[in-house]
Amino acid sequence: MTSATVPSNRSGMIHQEYHNLGTNRAADRAAPLATINDDGGMVELVTPRLLLRRWRDDDVAAMAMINADREVMRWIGDGSVVDYAQTAAEIAAFEQVWQMRGFGRFAVEIRGTGVLAGFTGMAIPADIPEIMPCVEIGWRLGREHWGRGLATEAAKAALGFAFADCRLDRILGIHVVGNDASARVMVKLGMRFDRETTELGYGRPVHVYVIDRYEIQPSRPACRRRPD
Repeated sequence: MTSATVPSNRSGMIHQEYHNLGTNRAADRAAPLATINDDGGMVELVTPRLLLRRWRDDDVAAMAMINADREVMRWIGDGSVVDYAQTAAEIAAFEQVWQMRGFGRFAVEIRGTGVLAGFTGMAIPADIPEIMPCVEIGWRLGREHWGRGLATEAAKAALGFAFADCRLDRILGIHVVGNDASARVMVKLGMRFDRETTELGYGRPVHVYVIDRYEIQPSRPACRRRPD
């Protein structure tokens, strides 16, 4: 699924329709892993093999190479590859969501090498109105990083951030029917099947998975805020 530009409320804050502010669970009163300031501070998550961080200008070329792989793009949009300019616009949209919502798609970097593996994180889907309002988690990694559990490792860290720091109550996962690799990651994350429906843009059947904050004990990767 692709990310969507959403209406702005206050910079760096999470819109109330996506976030239950009335809960009194002890977990909700726990100290957050990282502070999200009104300027959408630069959160970074560290896992055993990965660094999840905000986007830099020099990420565009590396992400464009990933987006130019037809196998990577097979289940995304109409399956067409994405060029450099389109990748730059996509990354700009990711950063806009971060500034408006305080969450978004992380750049995923291989620790120790600095190689950009792709992305993971949250977005607001726009092509399935029946499930709105909601927040979805997604990922896209270069083919050389497939089959190593990296998508699951990255997404698990992003889920922990969404639940523990952003205080989101529910996260959805959406995949085109036939994209079994994404379905397996969703199951590994503890997500459960919710429904089959049809996306508006391309009329393809999709499966929607869901996970609620109370269902899991989020993993807590080292999390830090880097000065802007």
